[in-house]
Amino acid sequence: MSDTETTSLSRRALLRAFAATAVVAAPTYANAFGFLRGAGDIRRIRFYSGRTGESVDTIYWIEGEYIPEAMKEISYFMRDWRSDAVKNIDPRAIDIMAATHALVDADNPYTMLSGYRSAQTNALLRSRSRGVARNSLHVKGQAADLRLQGRSVKQVSSAAASCSAGGVGRYYRANFVHMDSGNVRTWNG
Repeated sequence: MSDTETTSLSRRALLRAFAATAVVAAPTYANAFGFLRGAGDIRRIRFYSGRTGESVDTIYWIEGEYIPEAMKEISYFMRDWRSDAVKNIDPRAIDIMAATHALVDADNPYTMLSGYRSAQTNALLRSRSRGVARNSLHVKGQAADLRLQGRSVKQVSSAAASCSAGGVGRYYRANFVHMDSGNVRTWNG
């Protein structure tokens, strides 16, 4: 077996263990910080933004600790692209996204449509659409709207909802899933 095959198998095995543990350990929102416990010694997130052309592929948690530099990189990536405003993204939201990614066993990065939104951007979007909440968790750095190539809205939203750790919105017509670290709830947009 080549080194490439060994790395790939090891990574896939780690992701499966990560996913299995996430489902078992996450029955309530109260456990949101711990729902990835025992999922291995690392947590990784991968994003792509069509709006900025930027990508992030980073390990953001090792051996029980969030990595400040990685969290800063994620927050910058998820910035309001209209104003370049940056807000620290809630680590729980990243955990939900990472666990969901592992549960659907995808190799592709998420395509992020919307991460943090400034109050001004949220007001602008709200003036254009009834589907934008006045008190959106995007404004608090607790939400993202994501697509995952090769996985349906139903697959991604079901995996996210199984974490029982935040809000999950299904937007079938627009082909994206909203994930947030707010109260546990689901809806169709």
